[in-house]
Amino acid sequence: MDGLAGMPELSEVDVVRHFTRLSTWNYGVDTGMYPLGSCTMKYNPKINEVVARIAGFAHQHPLAPAEASQGSLLVLKLFEEALCEITGMTACSLQPAAGAQGELTGMMMIRARLEERGNPRRRVLIPDSAHGTNPASAALCGYEVVTVGSNERGLVDLDGLRRAAREDAAALMLTNPNTLGLFEEQIEEIVRIVHDAGGFVYMDGANMNALVGIARPGDMGIDVMHINVHKTLSTPHGGGGPGAGPVLVSAELEPFLPVPRIVRVADDRLEASVDAPRSVGRVRAFFGNFGVIVRGLAYVAANGPEGLREIAETAVLNANYLAERLGETYDIPYRGAFMHEVVFSDKWQRACGVTNADIAKRLIDYGFHPPTMSFPLIVPGALMVEPTESNGREELDIFVDAMKSIDREARENPSILTGAPHLTRIGRLDEVAAARRPVLRWKPET
Repeated sequence: MDGLAGMPELSEVDVVRHFTRLSTWNYGVDTGMYPLGSCTMKYNPKINEVVARIAGFAHQHPLAPAEASQGSLLVLKLFEEALCEITGMTACSLQPAAGAQGELTGMMMIRARLEERGNPRRRVLIPDSAHGTNPASAALCGYEVVTVGSNERGLVDLDGLRRAAREDAAALMLTNPNTLGLFEEQIEEIVRIVHDAGGFVYMDGANMNALVGIARPGDMGIDVMHINVHKTLSTPHGGGGPGAGPVLVSAELEPFLPVPRIVRVADDRLEASVDAPRSVGRVRAFFGNFGVIVRGLAYVAANGPEGLREIAETAVLNANYLAERLGETYDIPYRGAFMHEVVFSDKWQRACGVTNADIAKRLIDYGFHPPTMSFPLIVPGALMVEPTESNGREELDIFVDAMKSIDREARENPSILTGAPHLTRIGRLDEVAAARRPVLRWKPET
């Protein structure tokens, strides 16, 4: 029967069953492999959730005075110090809420330092294999974006970089490992070229899961970087949040970090200091996304240096295992020693009238979330796969079998793919309409 204002009247059991049923239609990392490339959709240890819900953390008011917040301030300080050790950088701010905001904060600091030198410069150099938010961050800071091409191996073209690194170049924004899953082997030469031109090197640390415990950007000469806590250090990720993108800097850029800064004073007490006249100011309320930071510190403490290294080694091993097992079934445009992910293309399947979108839709029928699609842009028909360390060989083999079955279907009966998915509650959507005219809430019939 109808209730007030056209709202339906339902029993409690109907409501509970409705939402429980909807929850079983969702896909998540607790359900199965989530191979979104460059997103590092790893399993989140449940102990992290327990720690984040400790009453002293969960109920702490952000405006509580420092003398009543020593435990929370210590969590923040310890996490800053842990990130500096992991990355080899000098200092850290936990304020940025996500990687993109970390990028923006880093570029703000670079601009502030260059303005202090007397010339903010005009251009920021960005490789064509970088993350898509890099150009936006540079543009928001008033810079013209100049693209630096890749060589035949998918790495930064050093000759192109030398030509671009003129006196008006403020910085290079480098994703390393890049979005092809390849480590920039000439990183020290890349840094030298930019530094010799008077610019800074910003490193997009979204792919740190391949390096943590093994290699430190600070040791490579990087000036400023961000690290995605919600990727590398295992906090719930996806669906728009939550996130944290701490920014880390070299000694030269430390005075420009956002305020307040957490400092140790007499008797080892911690305080929030705003005594930083060269700071770019506050970029977010309070000290950042505290719940994510608590989870990140719990993850670092639980694994320790050896455990973090094993995480990176396993993630790299898994990506190379998939490349080896699928490399004769799906085209790999740029081959090499892969790091955290591998990028396939639909080149061979396209000859059968099947695109990467069809492959992804059919993969849903096999019980997997699709990989990242059509990125990086330098790979037409890209399928970017990042298995992370969370998946064992059995799960990887099931994924391989599914991908090989899809290839056979593409050659023998491509209509199966072009009409997929077939086993979901809703069939193939008009994705353009869904993005531009989403139906976000139920409305009663009038």
